[in-house]
Amino acid sequence: MICLAAAVLMSSLVAVIMRVSEKHVTNNFAMFMANYFVCALIAFLFVENRNVFAPREGLTFALLLGLGSGALYLTCFVLLKRNIHDNGVMLSSVFMKLGVLVPAVMALVFFGEKPTAFQAVGFLIAAAAIIIIYTAPSADAPSGEKKRGLSAASLLLLLLLLVSGLTESMANVYDKLGSPEIKDNFLFFNFATAFVLAGSITLFKRKTVTWKDLAFGVMIGIPNYFCSRFLLLSLGSLPAFVVYPVYNVGAIVLIGLAGIFIFGERLSGRKAIGFGMILAALVLLNV
Repeated sequence: MICLAAAVLMSSLVAVIMRVSEKHVTNNFAMFMANYFVCALIAFLFVENRNVFAPREGLTFALLLGLGSGALYLTCFVLLKRNIHDNGVMLSSVFMKLGVLVPAVMALVFFGEKPTAFQAVGFLIAAAAIIIIYTAPSADAPSGEKKRGLSAASLLLLLLLLVSGLTESMANVYDKLGSPEIKDNFLFFNFATAFVLAGSITLFKRKTVTWKDLAFGVMIGIPNYFCSRFLLLSLGSLPAFVVYPVYNVGAIVLIGLAGIFIFGERLSGRKAIGFGMILAALVLLNV
């Protein structure tokens, strides 16, 4: 559970730092590039003998899955950054965390994991809480014109949910099918792919890169790497049906608190109920 708690904290830090970067970063892809460079560098330092291509059992699978996962990682970051700009850190993070449905369903359907009755109820409560929070009336809408988020959901938010879920699923796929001895190779391939893609887009766009773009990328990169590492370690000792809901709803609570106390985002009655349900779900998921 220590690794899972650390993954929750690191995930929350990523969202909070990204929210802070809104006022300072002018080149998002340069920030993503620096972020994934730091992630790839740290992953490289953990690889045995610093040789990522040393012949090992399962290396080809780690490489191929890392390539696909890296592309998803960058796509998820781009969508999260765009949605934070358009919808705020709380709403964007909640909708992204709703992607927990994807890896949890995959764990049930493809890997045969069976939750206990308490865990199943906890998962359902967590999913319901996320939906309640998301569909709360917008606090920023004019009086008499408040719309519920679900009826006004944009394509970007839907894509964020799907891509986030698929991205998180990659860790569970590797945990179930990959070689645990070279998990650091997988993480390196993952982040190196995202770095190359972000760097290529940065060069193609030919937009000015500032020191703040790179500095915020470095600040995001450190917790981003350890978030993935701790999540992978958690999956090695706990069932995915527990890891993913706790990881997601735990981050929602921390990000929500940061949104309220640091960024002054308002919490409606429906959202308060949703956060209470999340706390109850966390208890049930750990029974």
